[in-house]
Amino acid sequence: MTSVRNSVKLIGRLGKDPEVKSFGNNQKASFSIATTDSYKNAKGEKVEDTQWHNVVIWGKLAEVAGQYLKKGAEVAVAGKLTHRMYETDKGEKRYITEINVSDLAMLGSKQK
Repeated sequence: MTSVRNSVKLIGRLGKDPEVKSFGNNQKASFSIATTDSYKNAKGEKVEDTQWHNVVIWGKLAEVAGQYLKKGAEVAVAGKLTHRMYETDKGEKRYITEINVSDLAMLGSKQK
């Protein structure tokens, strides 16, 4: 069994085009994906619950993501959760949770 201690698998749609940055010979792509679950409430009405997830991809896979992924595209990602802290220009501490992706599958684009 593969490691399940810190693993995430999601299928969702991109909320924006990937932002790709270069660091010497390495590249980083970041974007968000939305996952939506639906259920019926006590009145029998359909309710949709959308969650947004921050995604980070490194290396050659980041280059591929930057070339081929666009807002609205459906993707499957697998990786691990990471938490980090950063400071804003005003010195405020911010905390963020991201999915550090190791596998990516492009499933299609949103129909217009």
